[in-house]
Amino acid sequence: MNAEREVLRDGGSPAGGPDDAAGPAAQGERPHTDREPGVPRNAAAARDVVTRLLESQFCVLDGEGPADVVVADALLVTSELVTNAVRHGGGLTGFRAEITDDGLLLTVADASTRAPVTVERDPGTASIGGYGWPLVLRLARRVAVTHLPGGKHIVALVALT
Repeated sequence: MNAEREVLRDGGSPAGGPDDAAGPAAQGERPHTDREPGVPRNAAAARDVVTRLLESQFCVLDGEGPADVVVADALLVTSELVTNAVRHGGGLTGFRAEITDDGLLLTVADASTRAPVTVERDPGTASIGGYGWPLVLRLARRVAVTHLPGGKHIVALVALT
């Protein structure tokens, strides 16, 4: 079953979307180790891939200027998507980053069929964790979740302007 689900900025889904949301951890699921060739081992390696891509096709990073803020956002989205795949998705099984006319297009695949969730938080309490998916939704122009047999793909478009 291939089912693409667009995720709205507030973390909800359009009418008719699947409601099979994952909890904080995919308990009972063993980490998946069948990665496609060239898939980064962790978030740091994925950030390196994206940094090299951006430096070669977008801009030179010098630590100053508006381009560096855009790059910081792109690297944060990369890090959060990969970290979520590793921690909550049964392991990172695929990764692709490309520059398009619309921005940086990231595709992250994991071994869980469960959709990411946004946890409601009490603003008066300090809690640990659970901020990654809301950050992705806030920083990306578009986010789509495609459910596949044995996993899912999450595609995020980060504007570079």
